[in-house]
Amino acid sequence: MINSYLPVLVILLVSAFIGLAIIVLSTVLARRNPTPVKLMPYECGMDPIGGARRRFSVRFFVMGMLFIVFDIELIFLFPWTTVYDKLHFFGFVEMLVFVLILLVGLVYVWKKGALEWE
Repeated sequence: MINSYLPVLVILLVSAFIGLAIIVLSTVLARRNPTPVKLMPYECGMDPIGGARRRFSVRFFVMGMLFIVFDIELIFLFPWTTVYDKLHFFGFVEMLVFVLILLVGLVYVWKKGALEWE
């Protein structure tokens, strides 16, 4: 029984060794006196302008929540596709109802204008 867990233990030990080796090597090889340019925050190749505490529009968060809701749909679709042949017509109808409910939600959000980015 323990032989079946041996590969998992080896992978855990190797990954822990690689993680520790990266930390130790970066500490040993790093410069001790970084330049002011290296200490500056980096944001997409542009110099940061203004404070980090600016307000975001509510639309930004609504768009994020909508993405999560409709992305979670895929989490339910993948297991369904693996057992589709065992579910037959009943499984197809159940998934059709699920997708139609999500489609109604998408149409509602679209009609409300929540997908418009200004």
